Amino acid sequence: MAEEAAVRAQAEVVRRLKHDKADPDEVRPVPIAKEVAKLLEMKAQLGGDEGKHKFVLKTPKGTRDYSPKQMAIRERVFNAIISCFKRHGAEVIDTPVFELKETLTGKYGEDSKLIYDLKDQGGELLSLRYDLTVPFARYLAMNKITNIKRYHIAKVYRRDNPAMTRGRYREFYQCTSAALGWVFQCHFTCVTYTGSGTFLTEAALAQLPQDFDIAGQFDPMIPDAECLKIVHEILSDLQLGDFLIKVNDRRILDGMFAVCGVPDSKFRTICSSVDKLDKVPWEEVRGEMVGEKGLSPEAADHIGEYVQLHGGLELIERLLQDPKLSQNKLAKEGLGDMKLLFEYLTLFGITGKISFDLSLARGLDYYTGVIFEAVLLQQENEHVEEPVSVGSVAGGGRYDGLVGMFDPKGRKVPCVGVSIGIERIFSILEQRVEASEEKIRTTETQVLVASAQKKLLEERLKLIAELWDAGIKAEVLYKKNPKLLNQLQYCEDTGIPLVAIVGEQELKDGVVKLRVVATREEVNVRRESLVEEIRMRTSHP
Repeated sequence: MAEEAAVRAQAEVVRRLKHDKADPDEVRPVPIAKEVAKLLEMKAQLGGDEGKHKFVLKTPKGTRDYSPKQMAIRERVFNAIISCFKRHGAEVIDTPVFELKETLTGKYGEDSKLIYDLKDQGGELLSLRYDLTVPFARYLAMNKITNIKRYHIAKVYRRDNPAMTRGRYREFYQCTSAALGWVFQCHFTCVTYTGSGTFLTEAALAQLPQDFDIAGQFDPMIPDAECLKIVHEILSDLQLGDFLIKVNDRRILDGMFAVCGVPDSKFRTICSSVDKLDKVPWEEVRGEMVGEKGLSPEAADHIGEYVQLHGGLELIERLLQDPKLSQNKLAKEGLGDMKLLFEYLTLFGITGKISFDLSLARGLDYYTGVIFEAVLLQQENEHVEEPVSVGSVAGGGRYDGLVGMFDPKGRKVPCVGVSIGIERIFSILEQRVEASEEKIRTTETQVLVASAQKKLLEERLKLIAELWDAGIKAEVLYKKNPKLLNQLQYCEDTGIPLVAIVGEQELKDGVVKLRVVATREEVNVRRESLVEEIRMRTSHP
């Protein structure tokens, strides 16, 4: 601003005069006094409303605050996911929010441009973590861990184009779960791990906040099948609607590219194009392959014959007999493992929600085997036989080579993991709650300690201390003599189910009047039995 520049210039004049050792009282009193007065006047004018910098209160682009109501919904989702991870025997870890830049470099393909780099702070080049998988691999290599089943819920950061209404942010939770030998990864979001789904690019599906991974040497496809079972359990438990889990294998993709005539040097870039098929039509993807990436039209057409196929065991059997794919070693290995995977999924009873889809690519460079992605489905109208995908909510796969990138001796640790798209799930549930006008409790308070008469603050405080010491979640209004009606209204507004009322008569009788807010039923309870009565009435079967 011109006014600020003028103030800076005048300040420089005063500084020069002082530097010349001008004495304000003797040597040059008039010039010094005059210039200082002028500076003070200019600063006073700048300090007025006209000259003030307008400070805008807002969150940075791609981030958001969460109200108590929104946090209650998030906690409900987190609890469901963590409960599932623990049910499957996963341990929890945590890693720093930033990593050495070289740790993250070269692991995310075209999405590497979305990594947030930090300014040099003391000689180390650092970046904010992009997902939870690469830090996990670094953790394994650094600590020489070869077997683990872990989950991780933490925030990750991506310099992406945010789409707030669709659950795509620059800061979000990932839920990841992984196993060594089989890394079973489920990124919360939040956690979420990255996914190249309908609603997200590989970068955006990282808007999953929970990670679950399994790492270590195990027999083929058993941990991979458990990862898919976990996704099925979580999505069923959250009741988000109809869903489909797409599966493929990077070896099948690479074999397919080879028999279709794609040069080795173009495998990853063509894979990135195929990854867009859930968002744009084949004609557009073909145009990108040929026009932008230099693939021959014939090779693109051959790819088109395969990537539009999807099915189950029958399709796998058919491709095992395919004259081209059956002659490719990678494709044959991938199809053999895919057949075994479907046999295990049949035993788990979840093949009705699984689709072998050759268009599923997932753009991250570190995937080496099975890849999968869960999408929500929506029936557009009665005349459409096949549901359409409306958004990715989970994704993952096998990354057997990632840990070896960090090991000095290059030792590989097989891993498979899944990430849950927490932010996407939150957005869906928030919209659903808003539409239904469902009342969400933001606290877990079991009882409000109240009084019906004045001058009973001491008795209320004594009683609530007893309840707190016994582990009861209790509140009291911060007034000496609150009206009973106001105390009861507070319970109505916040969803507190019980009111423990102390009065002069109750104190004489050694009881507490316990009121059920919903039914207005009141019962006198002996003081020594109050804790057990509250527990009994607020326990959930």
